[in-house]
Amino acid sequence: MASERLSSIINHLTPSKNGLSAITQKNPDDVVITLAIRTPLAKGFKGGFKDTGLDHLVYLTLTKVVEKMQKTKLDPQMVEDICLGNVSDGKAAYIVRAASLAAGFPNTTGGSSCNRFCSSGLKAVQDIANQISMGSIECGLAIGAESMTQGGDRLAKPFHEEIIKVPEANDCMQPMGQTSENVGRDFDISREAQDRYAAESYIRAERAQKAGWFDDEITPITTTIKDPKSGEEKKVILAKDEGPRYGTTAESLGKIRPAFPAFGDKSTGGNSSQVTDGAAAILLMKRSKAIEMNQPILAKFCGATVAGVAPRIMGIGPSIAIPKLMSKFNLDLNKDVDIIELNEAFASMAVYCLNVLKIDHSKMNIRGGAIALGHPLGATGARQIVTGLSECRRQKKKILLTSMCIGTGQGMAGLFVNEQL
Repeated sequence: MASERLSSIINHLTPSKNGLSAITQKNPDDVVITLAIRTPLAKGFKGGFKDTGLDHLVYLTLTKVVEKMQKTKLDPQMVEDICLGNVSDGKAAYIVRAASLAAGFPNTTGGSSCNRFCSSGLKAVQDIANQISMGSIECGLAIGAESMTQGGDRLAKPFHEEIIKVPEANDCMQPMGQTSENVGRDFDISREAQDRYAAESYIRAERAQKAGWFDDEITPITTTIKDPKSGEEKKVILAKDEGPRYGTTAESLGKIRPAFPAFGDKSTGGNSSQVTDGAAAILLMKRSKAIEMNQPILAKFCGATVAGVAPRIMGIGPSIAIPKLMSKFNLDLNKDVDIIELNEAFASMAVYCLNVLKIDHSKMNIRGGAIALGHPLGATGARQIVTGLSECRRQKKKILLTSMCIGTGQGMAGLFVNEQL
């Protein structure tokens, strides 16, 4: 610890101007991740969390965080704020506060919620990290959670007529499936290309699950499920993702009928992200505090950024957000980044981003993505960090990039440095 502290001081006094060497330096004021866990991802409406409400899911996740903190001798009172990323529940701020108190955090620990649709989990991480960077808090917890069984993100009613008379504002009401078909049609991404991409996601998830790679990132959760016929309740331990479908091929996906026939014929239930319930949690603090408290440093959070695009083609958001983030840190996407977690909201947008950014597919979504694993809206931004850092550790790689498209026409991207080599 003493040598690491000395190294941090020296690096802080002699900062580097070069992009890669700058972000890999270790300074006392760095915001670092000391804990990154997630629940298994369960099928919406029929999976292991179908009878677990968002409040209980958040509570169960937070109890696991407390258990992990106890193992590293970190008192829960050290956590000064908790931010919950969630999309579909307007009571999320109530939920995170009550659940944190029930889970063992003191009443001195604050709580809030945030919602930037599919990036909400990453937005929660950014919110906590920014507070730490500004000196508002020393330690905070970001959590992303979603029960898609309980609710989606559709608008209950149209916007005011003064809003919808502006075409782009009106486009914000387009269903996500429609925006996927827009991307496929506008950029000539064929059904076959989308099915091929989706099949690869399933193949990778199957390989990762069979090899036990997910065991490093998943924390088993005990919950209750109810038999839909008898009403009988029983305790279950969920320990693996339910989304992977072994043996999936492009040919079998090609037989699935279009999911959004009113808008096009390319997006299907097989090449789109799954409706999923799940959660993930990221504990952050300054490097100096982590060293002081003798906490394991998993990674450094470098930063995140957001970018807007036309709402009707919201899926292309990462193709704008990623270059923006790379330019902020003076990095080359293909030379400097080792592992990429790109959310597969739809195969249309994943294929588009892969092609336009010229990403080496061998380092993107190595364990499969949302098509095979699922996309619990508020959780995904945090889940990607947990998965990506686990893969970095497995491969002994350093630089992780996460990104996702966002409903209403946005993209977000985050940058991390793995320190568990």
